[in-house]
Amino acid sequence: MQKRRFFLMGLGAAGALAVGWGVMPARQRLSDKAFGDALPKVDGQVALNAWLKLGTDGVVTLAMPKSEMGQGIFTALSMIIAEELDISLSAVHLEPSPIAAIYGNVLGLSEGIPFRPDDESTLARTARWTMQKVMRELGIMMTGGSSSVKDLWLPLREAAAMTRASLINTLAKDWGVDPLNIQITEGVFSNGKRQLSLGDLIQQLGKKIEPATSYRLKPISDFKLMGKPIPRTDIDGKINGHAAFGMDASALDGKKPDSYAAVLMSPARGGWVAKVDSKTALVLLPNLNGHGGSGGIAVVAKSYWQAKKTLDDIKVEWGAAETSGWSNETITQALRTALDKESGFTYYSKGDMTPQPMSLSATYSAPYLAHATMEPMNATINLSGTGSDRKATIWVGTQVPDLARAAAAKALGLARENVIMKVPFLGGGFGRRLEVDIVAQAASIAASTFGANKEGTLQVIWSREADMQHDFYRPAAMAKFEARLDKNGNVITWVNKAASQHIVPTYFPRNVGLPLIGPDKTSMEGAFDQPYEFTNAHVSHVAVDLPIPVGFWRSVGHSHQAFFKESFLDECAHAAKADPLAYRRALLNNHPRHLAVLDLLAKKAGWTGLLSPAKDGLRIAQGLALHESFGSIVAIVAEVSVNNDQEIRIHRITAAVDCGFCINPNGVAQQVESSIAFGLSAALWGKIDFKDGKVQQSNFHDYRVLRMSEMPIVETHIVASTRAPEGMGEPALPPVAPAVANAVFTLTGQRLRDLPLKLA
Repeated sequence: MQKRRFFLMGLGAAGALAVGWGVMPARQRLSDKAFGDALPKVDGQVALNAWLKLGTDGVVTLAMPKSEMGQGIFTALSMIIAEELDISLSAVHLEPSPIAAIYGNVLGLSEGIPFRPDDESTLARTARWTMQKVMRELGIMMTGGSSSVKDLWLPLREAAAMTRASLINTLAKDWGVDPLNIQITEGVFSNGKRQLSLGDLIQQLGKKIEPATSYRLKPISDFKLMGKPIPRTDIDGKINGHAAFGMDASALDGKKPDSYAAVLMSPARGGWVAKVDSKTALVLLPNLNGHGGSGGIAVVAKSYWQAKKTLDDIKVEWGAAETSGWSNETITQALRTALDKESGFTYYSKGDMTPQPMSLSATYSAPYLAHATMEPMNATINLSGTGSDRKATIWVGTQVPDLARAAAAKALGLARENVIMKVPFLGGGFGRRLEVDIVAQAASIAASTFGANKEGTLQVIWSREADMQHDFYRPAAMAKFEARLDKNGNVITWVNKAASQHIVPTYFPRNVGLPLIGPDKTSMEGAFDQPYEFTNAHVSHVAVDLPIPVGFWRSVGHSHQAFFKESFLDECAHAAKADPLAYRRALLNNHPRHLAVLDLLAKKAGWTGLLSPAKDGLRIAQGLALHESFGSIVAIVAEVSVNNDQEIRIHRITAAVDCGFCINPNGVAQQVESSIAFGLSAALWGKIDFKDGKVQQSNFHDYRVLRMSEMPIVETHIVASTRAPEGMGEPALPPVAPAVANAVFTLTGQRLRDLPLKLA
């Protein structure tokens, strides 16, 4: 019954489905009626599907619907095209795709339905398949959920394979030979007697090429490029400064903005301007046109510095905010009360849950966290034309360009087709740029500044303080665990209940404009969908209604649920006097992928639990954690010491990864390292405090992140696989905190159950 409720909830998010629609075949993702017009072609280019354009210069242009924010997807996705077409990687160029449903994210959003990864029941398979159809129809373009490669793995391979077959068929007809006798090597077509480059083929036969109706994907055994460690294709521009980010708007169109805006928003979230004392012309900011956030004021000037300095001298009286009265203490009490008094929604239940005496119990907690991207929120808007010809061009680092366009169009009073989105590199996303509040705000300021007819370009930049104090935070959470062990220390019964705010039911209304009711998978992901084979288990969640704005944070619910689950499992292993690695292996008899990851990790990390002293004489202990998220399995061993000042130091982290087929081992290793740095920052220092509705942290001096001197050695080992690729932008983050905490327990005997980790 619980799963059926989930299934109906997911369908309800997309609207009612026609009777019989669910049995229709899945829609293809190669082309639609609009792609020919949507994908602009110049200088004799040929497009056979919605993804690729072939040029007379031999360049293959990939229409890129995803945002690059450091995860390396531009390289990985280009490698797919180069491999299937047998061209060099340097011949693949990227061009932002149009905003169209054909480019919508199917897998990343459809996998939000709450079924366990190993649930292959008819209901689960039907729900997944149907939700993929729903998301194909909605066509929401989104970069997130570690889904870019896994979502485009098949469409891009098919687009390239279909293009390859089309070219060979056309050339074979022209040469009068069997298509099977034509080979492609580095973009050169040959049949042993004649050869022709891709560019010349397009030049000579471009108008004769027809899309192939059948084609063959390369088997993994034939791959020559994919599977090899390849340097990032975007790295040179980021080193020499040529790469353009949102705040580099002047580098994108060749000229500086006419005006800059600095903003001051209510210090208590959701507040409004009651009174302002200023002789300077101001723009009064609404609460971001329903996209979340707070009211405030903006100063527009010829430079950002001038706008910011003017803003600093303005005195504002703020109206009461919905967060007023909420502080750390009241938030903690609300979570604790919900955890103690409410049964919550059951996400997973198995076996006999008749109440019995428990062997162990513990309560864990995690705080709110900010995204703290290196590039603060910003957006640049150019307005041109008048009347029905009025257009807006927007440069903004966003993970959801079509939702951002809709927000801007609404604020500017323009039709969506009159808003042009340009997405540069993102200076970090981590889920923060899934929100469109900055776009709605910038559009409101631009509308006020330029009116209905004036032309000009405006750049809005948030200060680091504004960015830190007006985030959509990772929810604070509490979790209570109970376990019953048999005489041999084996877990017979596992009970886990957590309390926190929901993310998805608040995100959808403010960003998508769709209501979403019912339980939210992200609240308990990493808890109800864990792989351990307990005889009896019950996992539930209590949704707590708090006014603190929350959103998607790197690895979302996994970020804290992995800490809770893996730490308590270590408590069970300790109570059983068992080795933590062996204890986990015994609970994974029917999960060979997880066992393979643990075995590889144990070998590469030299698992013992305790190690010899570090160079400074302090003892080093190993801590272990295993977690599956976004389709990938990551286990890590953290080698940790504690100095005389009770400071936790991480010396080395060894990671074993099963992410399906690994397109670029270099990119996977980089994402593991990135996740570990991000995860250690949160584990050791990350915390957002509230006092009377106001965020207390303001910058990196009081919201600490890992420094270069504190980064441990990281070794990444990848399990060979022929499965389709899975996500890797986030999965290495969840096991970081529990691995460190488990090592600290081995060293000190203190079980740290609250994040960030602090020794008494």
